[in-house]
Amino acid sequence: MTEVNRVFILPGEYFISKQPNIISTLLGSCVAVCLFHPQLKFGGMNHFMLPTSPNKERSGKYGDYATAVLLQFFERTVGSLNGLEAIISGGANVISSMGTGTQIGQRNVEIAREILKKHNIRITKENVGGTNGLKLHYQNWDNKLVVEQMDRNVMGGSLINREENSRAPAPTPPPAPAQHSIAATGRTGSFKPPSSTIAPAPSAGACVPRPPSSGGRIKVLVVDDSAIVRNLLTKAMEDEPDIKVVGAAKDAYEAREMLLELGPDVITLDIVMPKMDGVTFLKKLMVYYPIPVIICSTIAKAGSQAELRSDKIGAVDVIDKESLNLYHGLDTVKKILIPKIRQAAKTRVAKKSKQEIAGI
Repeated sequence: MTEVNRVFILPGEYFISKQPNIISTLLGSCVAVCLFHPQLKFGGMNHFMLPTSPNKERSGKYGDYATAVLLQFFERTVGSLNGLEAIISGGANVISSMGTGTQIGQRNVEIAREILKKHNIRITKENVGGTNGLKLHYQNWDNKLVVEQMDRNVMGGSLINREENSRAPAPTPPPAPAQHSIAATGRTGSFKPPSSTIAPAPSAGACVPRPPSSGGRIKVLVVDDSAIVRNLLTKAMEDEPDIKVVGAAKDAYEAREMLLELGPDVITLDIVMPKMDGVTFLKKLMVYYPIPVIICSTIAKAGSQAELRSDKIGAVDVIDKESLNLYHGLDTVKKILIPKIRQAAKTRVAKKSKQEIAGI
């Protein structure tokens, strides 16, 4: 059976591939357009926040440009837009307290319809409007979209409805095509191999923030490039009746993919990691997905620049990893880490703007 790759896109991003992928995202007033080629059996998705740019900015956060990017990619790859099918999702009224902002979702949906109609793209389904945010899981090999509504009262909290009973995590995709596969991800029409493009900061209130805990045990995501450290931290927490380690990621990109599926309440985060350091990832979390983060690193010593930067950016606590005596039993780890996990879970983390943390 072909392994299914999972991709989580943020506002302003898109992802297209001929390989089997489950593309996921969270929507509030934002809109996602899924495009699918029925004959070649592949598709892609974008995620935009606003209908159009007032100054003609070429950015994936605007619906007219973001949808044009998807269409352009299909046209370049296949040679024609004939037969493409589209699904539009999102555009909920989740920001009613913002006055004129209540029409953002509706306008986002309208611009998507307008662009697709202009190119004679058939819209096969819409999941639009309402007052609840959505969690999407799109299977790009068969055009199947799993849609979950999220409780408006907690702005993206507990799941209250599942549109399709067959959940995306356990599909059986077809064999990968023999020909050279294509894939693209990013924020603009500059196509490149799928890597980890992080979108610009969304406007305040434009999209659904992270889901809070569903109650019961505190869900923890451990992020560290060392498998030994991941295992030790996990083992230190596994016997706690009120704490559950729901995942362990070796780098920031793997952690980002786990956020949507696992919905952790707290993250423990190393700083020195490959691909993206922990401080950079912390900044992105505070902008896109504010969540309690405990920095746990050997360079985060008291009074160090790493500690001061982490604190200013928004980490709820900072632990010098050496103080845990990780390789001399778990008693010290439990004594230091467990109370901090419990305290972090009670902390409400404020969303930061990109400008606020740019110079830290």
